[in-house]
Amino acid sequence: MCSHLLQLANVFRMFSMQDYGHRVRLATHSNFRDFVLTSGLEFYPLGGDPKVLAGYMVKNKGFLPSGPSEIPIQRHQIKEIIHSLLPACKEPDPDSGIPFKTDAIIANPPACGHTHVAEALQVPLHIFFTMPWTPTSEFPHPLSRVKQSAGYRLSYQIVDSLIWLGIRDMINDVRKKKLKLRPVTYLSGSQGSDSDVPHGYIWSPHLVPKPKDWGPKIDVVGFCFLDLATNYEPPESLIRWLEVGPKPIYIGFGSLPVQEPEKMTQIIVHALEQTGQRGIINKGWGGLGELTEPKDYIYLLDNVPHDWLFLQCMAVVHHGGAGTTAAGLRAACPTTIVPFFGDQPFWGEKVHARGVGPAPIPVDEFSLPKLVDAINFMLDPKVKERAIELAKAMVNEDGVTGAVKAFFKHLPRMKPEPEISPEPSSLFSISKCFGCS
Repeated sequence: MCSHLLQLANVFRMFSMQDYGHRVRLATHSNFRDFVLTSGLEFYPLGGDPKVLAGYMVKNKGFLPSGPSEIPIQRHQIKEIIHSLLPACKEPDPDSGIPFKTDAIIANPPACGHTHVAEALQVPLHIFFTMPWTPTSEFPHPLSRVKQSAGYRLSYQIVDSLIWLGIRDMINDVRKKKLKLRPVTYLSGSQGSDSDVPHGYIWSPHLVPKPKDWGPKIDVVGFCFLDLATNYEPPESLIRWLEVGPKPIYIGFGSLPVQEPEKMTQIIVHALEQTGQRGIINKGWGGLGELTEPKDYIYLLDNVPHDWLFLQCMAVVHHGGAGTTAAGLRAACPTTIVPFFGDQPFWGEKVHARGVGPAPIPVDEFSLPKLVDAINFMLDPKVKERAIELAKAMVNEDGVTGAVKAFFKHLPRMKPEPEISPEPSSLFSISKCFGCS
């Protein structure tokens, strides 16, 4: 192996780097273990419970607590994540026992401690994320509630400073006891001085162009897709149901907990009935789809690869996660986003601004009239035309390749190799392995 790379984010496919001979470890929550391993990557468990984290985010509409009683919940989850970061970078493989030592870290901002671990290990750090975290005057931080353009750039500093105030004691405790670093006293934010850290944003520039005030160390690489449809075989019952009528509308909220699943299910059923549409309801973690009696115009579904399913649909309604949004747009589906928290309102607004969906419906405003209006909006042929136009613009994008190129573009040079070597060497620089200039 010519290098070891640690992945702390959730973007699985972009790390096709191991196809070039690199060792890749993906550190994430334990419930993703099988998915990571079946994707051919090494897995290392991070702390924290994703169901607890998701429930907290839904209740508080984001990363920041809505009240004092919520603070201990989030702090406990973050502490578990922070304390698991260093072992993820240096402990042997949990299954094989093969030693591991990272040469580079790829992380996302909510990992919180990545900057400090990279400092301790003296390895390069690259941030990749699916929502903007770099200050810009073109739109606010997605976790802020800033509406006035004059405050857009400031919103990033405010969010970062608020996060730092909540975690600085935990970070400094880890720096002193685990990383053997001096505590930091800066008040600028949770990531410290990261102006020199390269960032890659995983979305289509045709949906959200790179802001003009982002510098050369910031890349917008395109959406990344898993392409799970290749080996997927849908159930016969679903195939038969799709064949007997027009394309349906997909409605689902993935792994997000729904506060009143029965009420939301009834709203969906009545909206489909009023608009004369067939619908696929993804039951997800939220418990949607409990019907008093079967409806021939509704198909209840567990998880199915979006890249297959959305091609069978005429429109989609979902929570607005970056990956789900990307899959719907690539399938040329008009899109209604029902945001729960975080970056989901951001994607809802961008979809609406592009003309491929109605204004987002916040989950606590979800109602029959609003869903009916949203479905009618998506049925407009002009909206479908714009969705097809956007899908065609995205078709040649390759976020995986773009992300890999961005990573190596900013990676510091390793020790140069001699131009002439008397015998083959077993150690190669990352740049040579990838053919980067």
